Amino acid sequence: MPLTTKQRQYLKGLGHSLKPVIQVGKEGLTDRVIASISKALLDHELIKINILETALLERNEAAEEISTELKAEIVQILGRKVLLYRKNPEKAKIQLPEFFNKK
Repeated sequence: MPLTTKQRQYLKGLGHSLKPVIQVGKEGLTDRVIASISKALLDHELIKINILETALLERNEAAEEISTELKAEIVQILGRKVLLYRKNPEKAKIQLPEFFNKK
């Protein structure tokens, strides 16, 4: 289920102070890098990734590929940093705000 605008804003606020935990370099998105990102998402739910200038993929391409392969949500792409979110199905650490439209 895609994130709402309010949920995305909330996650951006949480991710502001995060340091990148994974760097994608000239090797690109190898199986090892994808596995590392998946483990980090499982452990933290919200992570920041740094796409280095030497990476073969453009930042948007890399973010889309990671998002598609790992079923994660792209929260934000800012410069060469990508903020990703994927809820841990067993023990969620981040409680997303629920906003309902009142009619």
